[in-house]
Amino acid sequence: MITKEQIKNTGATFTPKELAVFLAERIALYAQLKNNRVLDPACGEGELLIAMGEVLNEKAFDFSLTGYDANEQYLSFAKDRLFCFGKDKSDLVHEDFLLSVDVSSAQNTPSLFDECTSSVNNSFDIVIANPPYVRTQILGTEQAQSLARKFNLKGRVDLYYPFLMAMTESLKEGGLLGVITSNRYLSTKSGESVRKYLSENYEILELIDLGDTKLFEAAVLPAIFIGKKKKQKSASSANFIKIYEELNGYKENLISVESVYDVLKNNQSGYFVTASGKRYKKSSGALKYKVGSTTCWEMLSNNESGWIAKIDKATKNRVEDFFKVKVGIKSTADKVFISDKWEELNGTKPEDELLKELISQENIEPWNATDNFELKVLYPHISVNGEKQTVDIEKYPKAKKYFTQHEEKLKGRKYLIDAGRQWFELWVPHRPDQWKYPKLVFPDISLKPRFYFDNGGKIVNGNCYWIVATKESDVEKLFLIQGVANSKLMTKYHDLVFNNKLYSGRRRYFTQYVEKYPLPDFNSEVAKEIIVIVKELNHSNDKAVISDLENQLEIAVAKSFGVEPVFTLD
Repeated sequence: MITKEQIKNTGATFTPKELAVFLAERIALYAQLKNNRVLDPACGEGELLIAMGEVLNEKAFDFSLTGYDANEQYLSFAKDRLFCFGKDKSDLVHEDFLLSVDVSSAQNTPSLFDECTSSVNNSFDIVIANPPYVRTQILGTEQAQSLARKFNLKGRVDLYYPFLMAMTESLKEGGLLGVITSNRYLSTKSGESVRKYLSENYEILELIDLGDTKLFEAAVLPAIFIGKKKKQKSASSANFIKIYEELNGYKENLISVESVYDVLKNNQSGYFVTASGKRYKKSSGALKYKVGSTTCWEMLSNNESGWIAKIDKATKNRVEDFFKVKVGIKSTADKVFISDKWEELNGTKPEDELLKELISQENIEPWNATDNFELKVLYPHISVNGEKQTVDIEKYPKAKKYFTQHEEKLKGRKYLIDAGRQWFELWVPHRPDQWKYPKLVFPDISLKPRFYFDNGGKIVNGNCYWIVATKESDVEKLFLIQGVANSKLMTKYHDLVFNNKLYSGRRRYFTQYVEKYPLPDFNSEVAKEIIVIVKELNHSNDKAVISDLENQLEIAVAKSFGVEPVFTLD
């Protein structure tokens, strides 16, 4: 039985049988050859190979199955399971697949791994795979650097990217790829290179975002890509499906099914309820994409696409036109720097001058924050003539004593020491002079938008982002952004355009998303109306008043973009 530790260290996430069968059946719809060589480059215990073999058997196609895996125990189990097809039907290789493929033709550079190159290249008609879900950096420096050189990788890269490149090289022209990966690459900025690679090398046949359907035991939000390897780098038509758990209380016209797999197989889109009571929203349509330096995939129905187009057409500016969105402070030793129990330290409590009130995701709502700001950060940084400096710790003997108690942990942050910094500093403190200015603060992860306006000079924790107005003339723009960002309309826009929900409806509010939020003309009458409503919301504690003002806000925000108000999220 695979353990959580193995999943964490190797990225191994075994494919559920029903999902393996579904993927195999979808691939088989496009299979045209009567004799198919099938490859799974990270076969584990062989679930995908078995599913593919059974489906091809049913179609009366001849086939052979090849599986690679670096884990000998998994391969031994897979060998026993694949014996049902006959001893000559399967070939299992105890080897790291990434070292078995020559990618020099793809990179236009000499291969650094010629000694590992085998007859894998351009050999297979079908590749079916669920490669490891893990960052290359977790593999260790030596292995990560080897992969980076071989596959020309830069920065933080998920391991499935080099797997996609290696699998592509192993396919014959016209061969089929069906692969399960994390869905992160579908919409993130870091996923641009993956989208571009797939768009250029494949005729995309199907794209399925399985979102928070929880099909894996591990905390994985999966996606399925099915494509045909092509020779010419050109765009082509494709279909998409999105399935996410429905948490907004939708109860009308529900389609009853046994399980989420029936949702997948059903030709209809809409709202589904399973026998266990789980509800899902399924949408589908034509994938729209363009190949270029910023390859973008749009997974929207015609109605959704038209709604987005109206808003974009009415947009005068984006948040990025006025402000930079920044993440909060990073200590890389939060248990040392952040606490709500400083008063309990008695004689070892650092000087009050260095203990600053901290805004964290736990204590903010859209229009107000909790009255109790007990959470404080030990902040050993000051501003001198607008420049950030580290305090002279000798002037703060209590803080020095406290830091000394944690010296081993703090000096263990080697990257900070190597950067020529003081061992007791925050890793990312930001400019101390900017905390005094008005700012919007919002959590990185949240069920709903919580853009909070702070005018109290508080420091922002690293689990939040912030937008600061250093000029008085920009403060009104913060109120406009706060009103638009906290609206249900912008939540719907966020979900459709950025497509980044986590489990249980939680959303990510990355810089790259919020900076792209559309804004109406700042000088328009409706923008001024939004700002007035927001100021009232920021000063109200009456729930009934807030509810009424929020309805007024929805109407005003919708009016500013020329669409109908969004009072409920569907």
